[in-house]
Amino acid sequence: MSLPHRGPFDPDDVVWNPVSARLASARLVVAWLVVVVVLVPSVVLGLAVGAVWSWGPTIVVVLVAVWITLLIPRQVRAIGYAERADDLLVRRGIMLRRLVVVPYGRMQFVDVQAGPVARRFGVASVQLHTASVGTEASIPGLPPHEADRLRDQLASRGEARLAGL
Repeated sequence: MSLPHRGPFDPDDVVWNPVSARLASARLVVAWLVVVVVLVPSVVLGLAVGAVWSWGPTIVVVLVAVWITLLIPRQVRAIGYAERADDLLVRRGIMLRRLVVVPYGRMQFVDVQAGPVARRFGVASVQLHTASVGTEASIPGLPPHEADRLRDQLASRGEARLAGL
């Protein structure tokens, strides 16, 4: 008995690989730095003016910070990738879901990137560059050893497809 089809974002017989949970920590640190930069002036405004209405911006910033803190881990859990025989699948998104299918034969090169915050948290991103300008496929939040393995694997498969093997 086969399983029922789960929709366009969860194809049958696909095993999704999650990204590292450390990506959520890295994104939260960056988000909280921005929150602090915005929060400090709003608190100073509230203290300086002293009126009830002057605390409005502070309340808004705190609510946004709470929302971001709850949202980012869920967004990271929604990111996944799957290597199939002929293509790579990359999915992301909670409300606005996106599934990118990149045939190995269309890959021109694979890039691994890690900025200072990503390096501090031990994650890297794999960026796929294809013949189509409109194809944007990246997998953020991979441990560096997995990013290296995936880069080499995808480059190898891409070369094999271009050579017609």
